[in-house]
Amino acid sequence: MTVRTKLMIDDVQLSDRDESSGLYQFIVTFKNRSKARVFMHSQPNWHVTSVSRLLNVPCPICRKDYYCKCFDNYSGEIERQLIDDGRVDRLVGK
Repeated sequence: MTVRTKLMIDDVQLSDRDESSGLYQFIVTFKNRSKARVFMHSQPNWHVTSVSRLLNVPCPICRKDYYCKCFDNYSGEIERQLIDDGRVDRLVGK
């Protein structure tokens, strides 16, 4: 039996970009209302470099109301959702 992640992406906004270095910053809102700042690098292919939870609600994984590293454990799943759903390409116009 496979356990579904609690972090299903609902919305993504481009926050900042540095096209010369290929570094992009996105604000990701998940279906459970939690938010994260996701840093992605576009060269040679899109990949997540780091994920930090924004403190708008307690962590949906560990339920702590302060900084934790739980979202780092889901960076692969977050990356897959952003790339496979085409959200990144739509936001950066590629």
